[in-house]
Formats: sequence, structure tokens, C-alpha cells
Amino acid sequence: MKAMILAAGKGTRVRPITYTIPKPLIPILQKPVMEFLLDLLAQHGFDQIMVNVSHLAHEIEGYFKDGQRYGVHLAYSFEGSIQDGELQGAALGSAGGLRKIQDFHPFFDDTFVVLCGDALIDLDLTAAVQWHREKGAIATVITKSVPKEAVSSYGVVVTDDEDRILSFQEKPSVTEALSTKINTGIYIFEPEVIDFIPPNCEFDIGGQLFPKLVAANAPFYALDMDFEWVDIGKVPDYWQAIQSVLQGKIKNVPIPGIEVKPGVYTGLNVAVNWDKVDIEGPVYIGGMTRIEDGAKIIGPTMIGPSCWICAGATVESSVIFEYSRLGSGVRLKDKLVFGRYCVDKTGATIDLQKAALDWWITDVRHAHPPTAPVKNPHVVESLEIEKFLNSSSLAADSPPSPSSRPSSL
Repeated sequence: MKAMILAAGKGTRVRPITYTIPKPLIPILQKPVMEFLLDLLAQHGFDQIMVNVSHLAHEIEGYFKDGQRYGVHLAYSFEGSIQDGELQGAALGSAGGLRKIQDFHPFFDDTFVVLCGDALIDLDLTAAVQWHREKGAIATVITKSVPKEAVSSYGVVVTDDEDRILSFQEKPSVTEALSTKINTGIYIFEPEVIDFIPPNCEFDIGGQLFPKLVAANAPFYALDMDFEWVDIGKVPDYWQAIQSVLQGKIKNVPIPGIEVKPGVYTGLNVAVNWDKVDIEGPVYIGGMTRIEDGAKIIGPTMIGPSCWICAGATVESSVIFEYSRLGSGVRLKDKLVFGRYCVDKTGATIDLQKAALDWWITDVRHAHPPTAPVKNPHVVESLEIEKFLNSSSLAADSPPSPSSRPSSL
């Protein structure tokens, strides 16, 4: 069976992570989110999978290659061109990417599934496809019911008593919402749906294709299912996803590594004196990470591989990416650290380099880490920096230079 994973977007709402890591490669405790999707598709017999790529396409193609180690066949459809000797991505939209593949050579010749490449799902695809076929649908949107007070965060699907789709509402207010069924970005299509997509242009599934199907009175349905759906489309979503995985709230996503003490998991060769640090699980610590005596780590927290947590540092309910060095006295709570950026759980971002705070959090690979400024002549207090982090937001408008970028997966 055939499927498509949408992986061409720039992931602007997940910056700064997506400056150097495309959304499908964002790690959920060291395993890229798209890898979970491939596992799910293979489990349900979808072994021919097309992936549209654009932003950082080489990273996705280089990681997953032809898919054979996942028991599937993968191929890629690049959206963009070479301009002035540089490869420039130019995504065609979710529907435009479908049409481009079909125009190249007819690939979608039977019922197929389309998944967004930025969500963890635990869905019975086999049952969903069976329902779709029994309905005689040309297209089916998989929906999930949410509490009414949450509808304003999602695209809402309005149906009749036969589950036929009547209309959509984009993030309606609670009082205006006509349904509590939300669009999860999981679709089942028949090949004929591609006839509704114009060629050679940018075209969106939700915003443009679906209204055309409704207007044409096509057999277009919504299937409301109870399943696990964890969206990581924004930084706060990603932060919460890691918290939930560490707390064991997400099925089929185990904490990797070895459980060295209750609730504390590590990768290989972690340098730590367990009797001289204060670590409260659930915590994951990546391989080749150093935790100095006197450090404090409170879960749910993920410390990536090859990090260095200095003496006196405190990390609580945070996500620290690989090669991060947290200096003495650092206190982080509800934060995400990625390269030169520190992001709080609401998405507010500080560029530590621009703020001249890169001595406080920096890349462990510096031969000589930046030193703290002197103040009468004492080091600037961690509390002062923490206050700065909690009251300031320096927008991450442009990607860092190559020399300052964190490593990818």
C-alpha cells in the first residue's frame, strides 16, 4: 500500500530548532519523529512511501535514505531549484506536492494515506482505511474530539449526521465553534482527489483542496477516532511532548538508555558521581555527557548527548540539546536550550550570543569557553540572568552562522 509524508515545510513555528534540523528529524528522546511514522506505516502494511522535501531536504534524505532499514521503500520529491549555484527550497504546499508527484509519473493508483511529518500518532490505520472504503469516500479526514474549551487552538471540522463534511472553522472561539472535532492532518484519499488540484502551483490541502471538495459535493467524510495524537508543530508543543514522554504518558515511546536508578536513564559512558549530584527523575541523560559534582537535575528533563553540566547548575523540567555546556550557577526551569538559543515553554526566544550571555550557556566544543563578565569584581549573579530570561525575548529572526550552529542528528 502507498502513503505520503508531508515534509517540505520550513517549520517556522519550531524555530530555532528548524534552522538546522528539519521538522521530520526533530528528536523525541533521540529518535526522529518521522521514524515513528515509518514504524506505524510499516506496521499497517504501507510499504511504498513518497516524501516531499524542500527545506533542509538533504538532511531528511541522508538520514532515511531508501527506507530499507525500516522495512519500507522511500522516494523523495524535491520542491525547489538551483539559483546562482545555491539550492533553494520552494515548497508547493501540501496538495501541490501531491500533484507534482502524480504529474511526474502516476504513483497514487489506489487508496493512499497522507500524514504530516511533525506528529506522534498511535492510530489504527487499517481500520481507518476500511471505514473510508466502506463509505465510498473520495477523501476522509481523521478527526479527534477535544474539550470545547480547547477548540480555539485547532482547525475544526463540521459534519452532518452521516459524517459527511459540511465546512471547516479555523481556530474558532469557544462560542462560535460548531463542532469539537479537530483536523489532525491525517488523510485518506482516492487517486481521483488529485484531479481537484491545479498543476504547477502552490496549493494547500486544508485551505484550498478541501473547500473545493465541499463545493463539488464530493463524497468527503470525517472519521472521528480515539487515538494518541501529539503535535510538535510549535516549540511549546515540542517541550510538552518531551515532558509527556518522560512521564510515561505517551504510549509506544519508551525512554531510551539504561535505567541506572529509579526514573533516571542514561546513554553510554556518562561521567557522573551519583552520590555527589542531586538528580530526581524522570530524567534522560545522553551518552558522553559530564555532570559535575554539585549539579542538580529535576525531571521531567532531557539532557542530550555530549553535554556538560557544571557544578552548581540547576536544570528543572527542561530540554537540553546536544553539545550544550551549562555554566556554574545556571538555573533553568521550563526551558529548551538549542545551540545559542534559550527558549521558554511559551516559545519566547533569547539569542544568547546577541545578548552576550554565551559564557553562561555555550557549545561544549569550544576549546576555551567564553568567560563571565566581571562585576566589582564578582561574576554576574545567576539570579540576574534568570530575571533577564524571564523578562526579555530577543526574536530569532535569522539562522545562525554555520560556525555557531549546533550539530544535527
